[in-house]
Amino acid sequence: MIDLWPHWLRPLWLLVVPLLAWLVFKLWHRRRRAGRWQMILPPAFHPVLLGGGSGSHSKMPWVALGLAWLLTVLALLGPSWQRLEETRQRPADPLVILLELTPQMLAQDTPPNRLQQARRKVLDLLEHRRDSQTALIVYAGSAHTLVPLSDDLSTTRNLLEAIDPSIMPQPGQRADLAVQKGLALLAQSGLGEGRLLLIGSALSDPERQGIVQALGRQGPSLLMLGIGTREGAPVRQANGEFLKDEQGGILVPRLDSGGLRAFINGTGGRYRHARIDDLDLRGLGLYDNPRILRNDGQNLQLDSWADQGYWLLIPLLLLAACAGRRGWLFCLPLLLALPQPSQAFEFNDLWLRPDQQGKRLLEQNRPVEAARHFQDPQWRGMALYQAGDYAAAATAFGQANTAAAHYNRGNALARSGELEAALDAYEQALEHQPDLKPALDNQALVQQLLQQRQGQAEEQPAQDDAQGTPGSETEGNSSSASSPAQGTPGSEQQANTDQPVEGSNNSQAAPGNQVGDDDSITQPPKRPVSTSLDAEQRQALEQWLREIPDNPAQLLRRKFWYEQQLHQESQR
Repeated sequence: MIDLWPHWLRPLWLLVVPLLAWLVFKLWHRRRRAGRWQMILPPAFHPVLLGGGSGSHSKMPWVALGLAWLLTVLALLGPSWQRLEETRQRPADPLVILLELTPQMLAQDTPPNRLQQARRKVLDLLEHRRDSQTALIVYAGSAHTLVPLSDDLSTTRNLLEAIDPSIMPQPGQRADLAVQKGLALLAQSGLGEGRLLLIGSALSDPERQGIVQALGRQGPSLLMLGIGTREGAPVRQANGEFLKDEQGGILVPRLDSGGLRAFINGTGGRYRHARIDDLDLRGLGLYDNPRILRNDGQNLQLDSWADQGYWLLIPLLLLAACAGRRGWLFCLPLLLALPQPSQAFEFNDLWLRPDQQGKRLLEQNRPVEAARHFQDPQWRGMALYQAGDYAAAATAFGQANTAAAHYNRGNALARSGELEAALDAYEQALEHQPDLKPALDNQALVQQLLQQRQGQAEEQPAQDDAQGTPGSETEGNSSSASSPAQGTPGSEQQANTDQPVEGSNNSQAAPGNQVGDDDSITQPPKRPVSTSLDAEQRQALEQWLREIPDNPAQLLRRKFWYEQQLHQESQR
């Protein structure tokens, strides 16, 4: 009942209710004023000649008037049962951060070192720009994109913690290459003119000339955050020795704030020296509100409400019509008597959509009933999957052309024993999203099951030839031996097919948005486990998995080295 109580947009109109009640009370009990006609005419003629007939003393007009006033006041109060939704607007303020990643950034004149201070500044900036597109480029003798334009804060934080000057494939310092790569990212984004933020400690003359040439006359504004101090500090390397220059002396990198400020201001940008607080980033204008917003296609529920008081005008107009023409009230039953199509009706249909009813049934572990309620094919496929009807689930998942739909269809086909069709579904899922790891894992598992089935099929004729007479007992044994490969992956072999999952690349709308909330009913995919492997094969597989590097720094080092090799080959 609490949900049925409306939200009032203009509650001050309740102050009019006592005044209207007093007026209705006065009209109800008013006395007819005695005039000259009442004094001249006999009392027996008063009802007919002066009162308008036998209904002159009826109170029905005052009841209708009071009801009309009540409906008017309720409409003016602005009742509402629905919150407004609007398309979410996100800032269209692309920013490319160019971070120097040379050994000089390990100088400890800004404790613990310059690189750590730069990391903290970048993280603070990303936290403030949570809804904006930000890219990160690192440079030394070459420039490489660490994170493209994105608002994924967690991924950027993980990669930012893993960077180190040792991962750069080319020694040196080429900020101009980083500026060129940043301009290319801004041009590809299609989000309008953005900004470049250079975080470093020095710029050589060739770098400055390259930056001026890259920016041109109408390029985006270049901002710079200087890291370090004027006194500088020596750089201790990983082997414990200090970094030395070409003459063999200990290198002490120093920050030339004056020269950097003059150069950046000459390009039309702004320069600030790094501080402990956020005044440096505010001075660069990075904390200002964006002037342009972009549409990301997501609906956002607002605190404002839709005014639904206009629906009360319908009964108010009916009262006015009945008051103007007698007999109109008797026409209302004719409107209600129009033929209506007969439908099955339940009490929940008044408050919940079919998809919402299906989700509740699914949460109550009633997937069969939930499948009958769901209208969204993906949700219906999930319900059928949990109910064990894998063939019907595969058909439902096949109605969408997304990575998640093909992956779920592959799981359903694998469960129903159609391993070849499951492989085809996983291939289609990987075409939409090549980095969908559950699809890669399940694809490998299904391929292994197919190989086992083929191997058993090849071994069976050899066993029959060796025994000579393929009797009923032999056939029974062969059927028993091949049974693990004929069905679908079992509860321990199925890997990620325990639950269908939703796509992570926004290629389809999440079914939860259609049901009424943002929570997914699916479980996270499980780690693939195969009991068909013997102990030796399992040990070899675990050894191979341990050899895969899980350090992001190692992966970044290989990635940057590969990019540098491609760049050098293209220039030959």
